[in-house]
Amino acid sequence: MSYFVYILYSQPHRRYYIGQTSDIQKRIARHNAGIEQATAPYRPWVLALSLQKQSRGAAMILERKLKNLNTDDLITFIIKYGGIPGAAR
Repeated sequence: MSYFVYILYSQPHRRYYIGQTSDIQKRIARHNAGIEQATAPYRPWVLALSLQKQSRGAAMILERKLKNLNTDDLITFIIKYGGIPGAAR
């Protein structure tokens, strides 16, 4: 089973959220529906970048690394790996 590491961006609040899941479309829908308590106050979310990994362990390692980046380094990462530059700023 494949897993995805994803980066969401909330333009009204200028915030990023990083997570991992096996069903990216369902997960983004949950974030935008307000079901996820941590992200509900910052809706709406747009997908800035998603990267596919072969295992949950690999996804969790990348997720942890991304969560340790500062905002400027995260934006650089998003652009480098083909994310949506408009969502990054």
